[in-house]
Amino acid sequence: MEIPNEYIKNIYRVSLVFFVILSLFFVVKLLAEFRSYSMMGSSGANTITLSGHGEVQAVPDIANVYFTISKDAATVKDAQNSVAVIEKKALDLLKAKGVEDKDIKTANASFYPKYEYQKSICPQIPVGEGRAGITVSPSSPYYCPGGKQVIVGYTASESITVKVRNSDDAGAIMQELGTVGVTDLNGPNFTIDNEDALKAEARKKAIDDARVKAEVLANDLGVRLGRISTFSEGGGYGGPIYYAKDAMLQNSGSTAPAPAEIPKGENTISSDVTITYEIK
Repeated sequence: MEIPNEYIKNIYRVSLVFFVILSLFFVVKLLAEFRSYSMMGSSGANTITLSGHGEVQAVPDIANVYFTISKDAATVKDAQNSVAVIEKKALDLLKAKGVEDKDIKTANASFYPKYEYQKSICPQIPVGEGRAGITVSPSSPYYCPGGKQVIVGYTASESITVKVRNSDDAGAIMQELGTVGVTDLNGPNFTIDNEDALKAEARKKAIDDARVKAEVLANDLGVRLGRISTFSEGGGYGGPIYYAKDAMLQNSGSTAPAPAEIPKGENTISSDVTITYEIK
């Protein structure tokens, strides 16, 4: 039986189409494998990692002052009223010194009871008839066993933070706050109001430091620096400068002179970076 030519041609066409599709499949798969291999090679490129440090110094322009007002009284209302009297004097003083309302903030306000452990006095008993052979004199009261906690008053307290934008006035302000009856006075804590520009400057110095180190190392190794593959940053600023409270204020009623000018020194703002370079 002779197979028609048209039938053979159809089989040929189908086989050709199948072969082309199969070839395209393998080509696509090969390209995908090659691309994957290429990406793996780039992520595993040779690298060097260097750290850099940069810092800038600046004179603080803000002084933060903290004080507390605490008063005891028989009732909560009386204690709070006593605190309010001192608070008004302190606020009037701050406003007279040019401190704005937005720079005065209540950090905490509270009141709590004061307890005292008390024992009750037993009735007088004749001499020689005390319990367990205890001889009790009529002039010496006998306390009954046990006792209890009794509320004997209340303490009201308020803590206030103040931002002194003219830091040169911090000493004089603290000196006068000590005369109005505040219970506790701390500071000044010198800071810089806007550190963003200084942080950026410190970061640039740190990056330059790391880059110079990388260039020197690359030259020693006989290679060239490529693109940056990773970058990280840390750092901050030097600790705040505190003026000892005892030197500023011996007690809330002290009239002894206190220094009106307090050395501010400098704050150090630093940045530490770590940069990884590809080499080629």
